[in-house]
Amino acid sequence: MATVIVTTFAGMEWVTGKSVLNEGLNWIYLRKGFVGYALPFLGFLTVHEFGHYFMAKKKKVDVTLPYYIPFWFAIIGSFGTMGAFIRIKDQIKNRVNYFDIGIAGPLAGFVIALAALIYGYSTMPGTDFVFDIHPEYEQYGADYGKYVYDELDEGLALRVGDSFLSGFIRDYFGDASLLPHPNELPHYPFILAGFLGLFFTALNLMPIGQLDGGHILFSLIGEKRFNQVSPVLFTGFVFFSGLGFFTVDELQQKTFDEGFSGLFNFLLYIYFIYLCFSRISRNRKTNWVVALAVVFAQLLVSKFFPNAVGFSGFLAFSFLLGRVLGVYHPPVEDKEPLSTGRIILGWLSLLIFVLCFSPYPFY
Repeated sequence: MATVIVTTFAGMEWVTGKSVLNEGLNWIYLRKGFVGYALPFLGFLTVHEFGHYFMAKKKKVDVTLPYYIPFWFAIIGSFGTMGAFIRIKDQIKNRVNYFDIGIAGPLAGFVIALAALIYGYSTMPGTDFVFDIHPEYEQYGADYGKYVYDELDEGLALRVGDSFLSGFIRDYFGDASLLPHPNELPHYPFILAGFLGLFFTALNLMPIGQLDGGHILFSLIGEKRFNQVSPVLFTGFVFFSGLGFFTVDELQQKTFDEGFSGLFNFLLYIYFIYLCFSRISRNRKTNWVVALAVVFAQLLVSKFFPNAVGFSGFLAFSFLLGRVLGVYHPPVEDKEPLSTGRIILGWLSLLIFVLCFSPYPFY
C-alpha cells in the first residue's frame, strides 16, 4: 500500500511537473498519477514478479510473495519505487528450473510494458496537454520547443533515451503531429511507465551474475563458460558506466588549482571502482589490478576521444552487481541440458535485452 501511494504521488509529479508538497493533493492529478502511471508501472512489476512466483510454485520451489520497495522524494523527481523482488527459500538444483524461473518474470513483465508503451503512443493528447502543464509555452504555439529550451539552464529538463524497441514503437504507433518535444515526454504517464518497464526488463535480462539474464545465459552455456563470460561483460559495463566521469584534462586542472584536495574525489572514485570489483577474485591484488586497469582505460579513452561518455547513472547498479549480488553463478547438481524450445526461447530473451536496453536512458 505504501508503494502504491508514493508511486501515485510520483506519477502525479511526472504528469504535472510540480511537487506534491507545493501543489497539495489534487484529486484530478492524483487520478492521473494512479491510472496513468502507478497502475501500468506497478502492474508491470507485479506481473514480472508473479511470473517468477508461479513458475517457482509450479516447480515446487519454496518462494515468498513479492516485496515492493517504496522510494519517493517529494523534493526531487523519483519513480516511486525501487522495484520488487521475491525470495527463493530453497536451493535450486538443476539448470532447467533456473531457466524456467528466471525467464518467466521478464517475459511476462515485457508484455505489460510493451502494451503500456504502445497504448501511450497510440492515445497521445494534443498540444493543449503540454500547455495545461506549462501555460507559459502557449504563446509560442506548436513550435514552443524552438523557443523555451535554448536558454534553459542545464539540469532543468529531463529526456528519456530510447532503446531500439521504444524508438520503433514511437515512430510506428505515435502520431508525428501529436508528438511533443522530447523534454515533455516524461509528462505522458503511460509512455513513461512503458519506457521504464522496458528499461527495467533490460536490466533484469542483463546476462551477468544472478540477474534473470544471468540465470538464462548460465542455463544456455553452462557453468564454466558462463563464469568466464560474466566477469568480462561486467567489466565492460563498469567501464562504460564511468567513462568520462573523470578526464585527464580535468585531473590536471584540479591538481594545478587545488593540489591534493583536487585529487581526493578521484581517489574516492578509484576506491568505488575497486569495491565494484571486490568479489571478482579472492585475491585482493587481482581486484585492485582490474579496478586500476578499468580506470586507466577510461582516462585513456577520454583523452583521445573527448566526446566518448558513458552513463554514470549505471555506477550504482554496477556496485549492486559487483559488491552485493556477485558476477558468478552458483553451481547446480543436475546438469540436464535444456530442450530445443528452451534454447530458442533463451536466446530470444537475450535479443529482447538488446532491443530494450538504452545506454543513455535519462539525460
